[in-house]
Amino acid sequence: MAEPTGDKKKEAKQKRPSALKRDMQNQKRCLRNRSYRAKVSTAIRSFEKSLTEKESTEAIQSKLNTIFSLMDKGVKTGVFKVQKASRTKSRLHSRTV
Repeated sequence: MAEPTGDKKKEAKQKRPSALKRDMQNQKRCLRNRSYRAKVSTAIRSFEKSLTEKESTEAIQSKLNTIFSLMDKGVKTGVFKVQKASRTKSRLHSRTV
């Protein structure tokens, strides 16, 4: 019984061009989504800091509006799911009241 040569095994392990393209696309999206989530979490930290420092209500409201805007844009682009954005916005808004 003849064993398969090493060349065939190497060929089987190589990825197809479409799979390589898909990997590159996924890596780009991963980086883009990660940076966007970092931007949102930075905005949330800034909002929480302004709450603890008892800043003016206008400043707090403007920071809250930027978070809402970022979350909605994140849902639109697929970074966040709809329910996560709603839950986060609701929890942050309840902290201002």
